[in-house]
Amino acid sequence: MSNLIAIFFGMALVNNLVLVKFLGLCPFFGVSKKLGSALSMGVAVLLVIVVASAVTWPIFHFLLIPYGAEFMRTVIFILVIASLVQIIEMTIKRTNLTLYNALGIYLPLITTNCAVLGITFINIDQAYTFSESIIAALGAGAGFTLVLIIMSGIRERLDMADPPLAFKGTPIAFITAMFLGLCFLAFTGII
Repeated sequence: MSNLIAIFFGMALVNNLVLVKFLGLCPFFGVSKKLGSALSMGVAVLLVIVVASAVTWPIFHFLLIPYGAEFMRTVIFILVIASLVQIIEMTIKRTNLTLYNALGIYLPLITTNCAVLGITFINIDQAYTFSESIIAALGAGAGFTLVLIIMSGIRERLDMADPPLAFKGTPIAFITAMFLGLCFLAFTGII
């Protein structure tokens, strides 16, 4: 049990997909301007990361390894993730139209989010069991959501500030991300 807790917090804080692995930077900078958008994107990514990990782990271990086709994991995983996103999108659209409208364009954008593909590779490279893969995915998704929410809160406050013209927009976002990464670096010695 303590191993699963360490994996969860390790993926969420110490090995954060955005701040340490540099995966998912496009939505990190693009969606983190408003808190509502960041929360919607974070929850959607969390859902897709967990489902993708639950589906790709058995495919890799029970299909690709027995047939010696491990080299096909990138192509197979991309296909699986794109299919999962489409299935999840259709399911949400038919069952909860309000949630579907709230997620808007974010759900299709997750198909191209490298954080989803990245966690599937991390699970395999770390030789995680199925349950460890799910916990790692939950931690990665929670960390992704946490960083998006923190960044959006900071950026909303920065919109009210008056930085020098050279720092407005993207430059101040990069500087903020750098300081946020330094803050998360403090978690390195904990786990």
